[in-house]
Amino acid sequence: MTETGKYKDTVNLPKTNFDMRANAIKREPEIQKFWEENNIYSQLAENNPGELFILHDGPPYANGQLHIGHALNKILKDIINRYHLLKGRKIRYVPGWDCHGLPIELKVLQNMKQAERQNLTPLQLRQKAKEFALKTVDEQREGFKRYGIWGDWENPYLTLKPEYEAAQIGVFGEMFLKGYIYRGLKPVHWSPSSKTALAEAELEYPEGHVSRSIYAAFPVQKVAEGLKASLDGFLPDLGVAVWTTTPWTIPGNLAVAVNGALEYAVVEVSRRDAEARRECRYLIVAAELVGRLGEILDAELTVKAKFSGQDLEHTTYRHPLFDRESPVVVGGDYITTESGTGLVHTAPGHGQEDYIVGQRYGLPILAPVDDSGNFTDEAGKFAGLNVLGDGNQAIIDALNEVGSLLKEEAYPHKYPYDWRTKKPTIFRATEQWFASVAGFREDALKAIASVRWIPAQGENRITPMIAERSDWCISRQRSWGVPIPVFYDEATGEVLLNADTINHVQAIFAEKGSDAWWELSVEELLPETYRNNGKTYRRGTDTMDVWFDSGSSWAAVAKQRPELCYPVDMYLEGSDQHRGWFQSSLLTSVAVNGIAPYKTVLTHGFVLDENGRKMSKSVGNVVDPQVIINGGSNQKQQPAYGADVLRLWVSSVDYSGDVRLGSNIIKQLADVRNKIRNTARFLLGSLHDFDPQKDAVAFDDLPDLDKYMLHRIREVFNEVTDAFDSFQFFRFFQTVQNFCVVDLSNFYLDVAKDRLYISAADSFRRRSCQTVLQIALENLARAIAPVLCHTAEDIWQFIPYKTSFKSVFEAGWIQVSDEWEKDELEAEFWNTLRSLRTDVNKVMEQARMEKMIGSSLEAKVLLHIPHKQLREAIQGFNPVKGNGIDELRYLLLTSQVEIVDNAAKISELKYTTTTEDWTIGIVNADGDKCDRCWNYSTHVGESEAHPLLCERCVPALAGEF
Repeated sequence: MTETGKYKDTVNLPKTNFDMRANAIKREPEIQKFWEENNIYSQLAENNPGELFILHDGPPYANGQLHIGHALNKILKDIINRYHLLKGRKIRYVPGWDCHGLPIELKVLQNMKQAERQNLTPLQLRQKAKEFALKTVDEQREGFKRYGIWGDWENPYLTLKPEYEAAQIGVFGEMFLKGYIYRGLKPVHWSPSSKTALAEAELEYPEGHVSRSIYAAFPVQKVAEGLKASLDGFLPDLGVAVWTTTPWTIPGNLAVAVNGALEYAVVEVSRRDAEARRECRYLIVAAELVGRLGEILDAELTVKAKFSGQDLEHTTYRHPLFDRESPVVVGGDYITTESGTGLVHTAPGHGQEDYIVGQRYGLPILAPVDDSGNFTDEAGKFAGLNVLGDGNQAIIDALNEVGSLLKEEAYPHKYPYDWRTKKPTIFRATEQWFASVAGFREDALKAIASVRWIPAQGENRITPMIAERSDWCISRQRSWGVPIPVFYDEATGEVLLNADTINHVQAIFAEKGSDAWWELSVEELLPETYRNNGKTYRRGTDTMDVWFDSGSSWAAVAKQRPELCYPVDMYLEGSDQHRGWFQSSLLTSVAVNGIAPYKTVLTHGFVLDENGRKMSKSVGNVVDPQVIINGGSNQKQQPAYGADVLRLWVSSVDYSGDVRLGSNIIKQLADVRNKIRNTARFLLGSLHDFDPQKDAVAFDDLPDLDKYMLHRIREVFNEVTDAFDSFQFFRFFQTVQNFCVVDLSNFYLDVAKDRLYISAADSFRRRSCQTVLQIALENLARAIAPVLCHTAEDIWQFIPYKTSFKSVFEAGWIQVSDEWEKDELEAEFWNTLRSLRTDVNKVMEQARMEKMIGSSLEAKVLLHIPHKQLREAIQGFNPVKGNGIDELRYLLLTSQVEIVDNAAKISELKYTTTTEDWTIGIVNADGDKCDRCWNYSTHVGESEAHPLLCERCVPALAGEF
């Protein structure tokens, strides 16, 4: 054969039907169908030999479309679950949904006309809310399944199911019977826009809120006994100076609080503008603040007397707007000199600290504000005005009229808003049901310390929240929720709530669901004992805080379902749940059972855009997970990447903080997915004629290069295992990406092509390489399976030889051997060879750019190594006749390598480089180009039968090389 190009059919090129393109929009649903038809998840979940692992799902609200935060959350959970499955553990993942509460109620009401809304009965509203929630659950479930999330989708937990509601009543009942739940008149966060009490977790504190703050003076009526001698002389022109950011609470003022440990002063006020004649001439303020207050009030303040805050106790003052006398009381550490006057206007019906101090001094709880945020008749002439609108202005005007207003100024600060209506809330005392956190606080703090928090600062976050938490307001003034199962005596208003009534209602809910509270008569809801006892009862109308709903899931799901366990292994949600679900679950579980409901809590941050900004529809920077998966309306601008790219993104970020996402990031991740895919494709194609049972080479017989590669495989996949064990998925991402690009594509596979393509199909040179490729392929598929689950399965389905497993997930976790570990010196030597290769490539690239060579095979490398020990070691890789594998020419992808004694021989050349370890030069290769392997050799033409071939290809055709 003397015609060039005739030998191309004798080369063993890769063969596989595994597609270079992911074609995820078609292929991923096919793979999901394969899993479903073969029951892969359920078989493994139930039959794996290892221990049970329960990751308990935190319920998303069933009130809208899935967003990128849902994707981050559910994919993180799935990565962990799939890893545990691959490790041989049993998994029970029961997805859940929060189906009650205001978010759903608001959605339903928004879709109705005003007239329809007004005629709505509680039962009609509940029916519509239930339909809406169930429809949303179905839509969200399909979305989650498309992300590749494995779980018991046919049997999720829903907080509106009768068995769930009954279990929740059980939790409430046990807490009540232990004395942890009570009814009281206390100030709570109240949303006038939603007309209900709110939990701390239902508040947000938007940037840019500005309050109208005022400084005011209340005239002193009577001075405390101990101060009479020094202060009586300042009467009747003496006032206590207060500061508040909520002027509308002044009608509720019943005291002024001071810090007993601070020093206070009487100051004479000399106004520069002398405008307000009726003002108090003397004011009591914190001594430390005299200078600052002088500037604020634009007045000269002269200190006339000093005394401690404690001495002021029992001084009284007159309310400037109402005919009442109130005391100066000693408050707590919350009274500081950081702002204000050092004296705090105290309205026990409008503030937490105010309430506590008021209780200590036996003050009434006055809150002259109704559900809509309007002043009631108790506010006198201000009745009917809205406290967040005209009411605030009217109070300021009235204080000004009577000479009490010292100064008004804008004050930017954090202020609580209703997270659903985005409108400000107020603090307002109402009759509510509370869980007394104080009753089990110490147990809760102990439980927190027993939990593993990931990241560790999660513990520092939740601990002070519990340590400082006031009682938890668990009642809501809404129809869509689980009712608080309480009855009131019609005549006296006395509460009827005990073990009998709770158990009776619980049994009804278990059978009929909580609609029964509205459907049945009071008689039917009451146990028989109370039906004819001469009293008439009415049912309560409050429902439970939705955080109590979801916070009972440990009882309604983990403890109630036989396939689960309690406490569970892990809760995993966004970091905002330290004040939400993590906390409500902890409080209910500790209150009832004295233990945390979870062993580990993992939290993730929020998703921002590529520039680190919050995602918002108005800004137009929202990333929709559906668009990432299926593409947008313009597929060129928004191509369909499939779920695996979304999953790869989740693994690539450090979720312990906020994470970023945008079109550029997604495009880069698609490139990484494609790189992994193409690496796998090469491995699959190169194994098309390999049978591991027959063709694999024993480890001891492998050449050094292959042994080194197995050493790297062991290192890489142990690192991957460690990354999953420590939940540091970004380490998995970096390690696998690096392995595919640096270790495989740019090094081992680059070197391997000559062995795979040129050698005889069944030669040792080729089979030893395939032995390593098979190990690399199977471990790569297993390692990426928790994250790139579809890609891993796709790869597994195209393995060309028989395996014992129909799915990659049945194949289990990666398999590496300690036998593969090289000692440190050997590993270091191979790193040196790889560095040499990198330096040679740089010189080659220079020669190639200047057209001295085309392919690196057209070159001969000249190498000078000054260090004797290194030179001798590398010389061993440049034998006259070697094994055709562990040789510099193959490692460097060049036709010849010559190690020279004198660096001067190289320095004369055009293409050279010198480092601390060696000097490298490039010259043209000796001999002619072999028509089959394209290597240059002085032996081309020596074979009569194959005059175009080199000394390697002639025996290869005969099956001998």
